[in-house]
Amino acid sequence: MKNEILTLLPPDHPWGQSLYWYETIPSTNALAKDMAKTGAAQGTVLLADSQSAGRGRLGRSFCSQSGGIYMSVILRPDCDPQELMHLTCAVGVAACDAVEDVTGFRPGIKWINDLMANGKKLGGILTELVMDGGTVRSAVVGIGINCTQTPSDFPPELQAIACSLSSVTGKAIDRASLAAALICRLEEMSKNLQDRQSIMDRYRSNCVTIGKQVTIIRGDQRTSGRALAVQDDGSLLVQFDNGSISTVNAGEVSVRGLFGYT
Repeated sequence: MKNEILTLLPPDHPWGQSLYWYETIPSTNALAKDMAKTGAAQGTVLLADSQSAGRGRLGRSFCSQSGGIYMSVILRPDCDPQELMHLTCAVGVAACDAVEDVTGFRPGIKWINDLMANGKKLGGILTELVMDGGTVRSAVVGIGINCTQTPSDFPPELQAIACSLSSVTGKAIDRASLAAALICRLEEMSKNLQDRQSIMDRYRSNCVTIGKQVTIIRGDQRTSGRALAVQDDGSLLVQFDNGSISTVNAGEVSVRGLFGYT
């Protein structure tokens, strides 16, 4: 797979120099974080055919059997964390662009980090920051996308809520082409992160959560409301059933009630 991806990248692409491929690995994000702490460069890319301990947001597991793309990229922003509040949103837009580049189909995004197709989960994003003295020394961007799985390939508990690109599009999916497109789109994104307004405008146009009824979960507390908008910092503006309006931050809550799953 690695050689296939490299042949699909432009010959001088800066992110083709440090590309690692694994048949199986516990977690590409976990290894990328370790590599980032020991000096791995901007644009280091890790890809796996499967993960035995794939992770999602809020410590959840992420189903990562063979048939998907599981990728982590190391960025070196060297900035204040407030400047990266929109990073997950930027990655979501880049991932949608890459999928559309290869398949002609554009997924939606369920706030804040799930790729959606036909009301089912197509993939997920996990961004993690490595801090030093209040400065972000590295950011690890993880993306998992279901590509060639059939419904029966998913565990029984996921078959009603997960999907793959092949099942959605009815086309054969070339994972090497999608991986190369993701690398190109993420590299482009990394150069334009300061253009927050444009990124967030595009994110909002792809976000399927806006306008929907949602349930916000904080520990044992559940509060229902309607998602009004996504703010420029990536937070969700919600009008709760009692009429109050406030923002919800990705790091502190889960959003349920949309498409019947978390």
